Amino acid sequence: MATVETPPVATAAAAAASASRKRRPPKGQYVQAAKRPRPAGRRQLEAGMCGILITCNMNERKCVAEAYSLLGEYGEQLYGPEQFAEQTEDRLSGNEEEQEEEEEEDDAEAALKKEVAQIRTATEQKQRRFQSVESGANNVVFIRTLGVEPEKLVHHILKDMHATKKKKTRVILRMLPVSGTCKAFLEDMKQYAEIFFEPWFKSPKKGTFQIVYKARNNSHLSREEVIKELAGVVGHLNPENKVDLSHPEYTIVVEIIKNICCLSVVQDYILFRKYNLQEVVKSKAEGQPEAPKPSHENDAPGAETPEAQRENRNERQDKTETASNDNHED
Repeated sequence: MATVETPPVATAAAAAASASRKRRPPKGQYVQAAKRPRPAGRRQLEAGMCGILITCNMNERKCVAEAYSLLGEYGEQLYGPEQFAEQTEDRLSGNEEEQEEEEEEDDAEAALKKEVAQIRTATEQKQRRFQSVESGANNVVFIRTLGVEPEKLVHHILKDMHATKKKKTRVILRMLPVSGTCKAFLEDMKQYAEIFFEPWFKSPKKGTFQIVYKARNNSHLSREEVIKELAGVVGHLNPENKVDLSHPEYTIVVEIIKNICCLSVVQDYILFRKYNLQEVVKSKAEGQPEAPKPSHENDAPGAETPEAQRENRNERQDKTETASNDNHED
């Protein structure tokens, strides 16, 4: 009896069609896939933030890791273990599960929008004490803080490192607290500074001060004009506030990155080697005076001396800091 053979092409086509039908997922699976969280871009430095600005030498990822370790260690000393906000909706209730089943038939785009909103809410409910955000400049890391006084924390770190001479970082160079940020336009900065400077300089409080300025990825501001305007604000708050470029009580740190101005008022800026973690562990022991830096009549009010600027340019990593990223305009 003759056997009728099925053409190979027809057999292959039938098998492929059958496999395709078996592999095709149900409609609900598409909806669930669309609802899965997508990786979001990192948040950018913006006006209204406070935190810590950190410069490094060509290794931002390692810098962030070192920053988390160092800030976590000293943050616990000052503020205790980090407490996380409880999320009240960690698990779906029975009614919510039923709603999820019904939503499988909903439009995938609407489901995705709802999921994104839920993720955003959950993120806001569980903020970290320290969180890295995009600074907007190379070799610069910005760590946003929550429930922390940046000036107090950074001063505490530098004070301990200055006393113990124990080196705790390899790639972190300078660590500058940022207690306030605003738009980097002269009028905005002046209005913001009038309120921001009050805790240190408003009568009856007074003190000697200097202003250090650095701009990155910004060309529309004049260093001299910014220093003049901010020094004028300090003088307006109390005429007894005086400029001292050798040993000021307070140093006003102005860091401009793109269109954001970062401000802070710090103490012991010269003693702690301009808040350079590499240099502070090598500076003279407590009680030994550091060489004074002479002032110059032609300097802008509150500005760093030319000697201070040259020192920043000559510092290198581990032995001296490379200040091409820290004390001259880009």
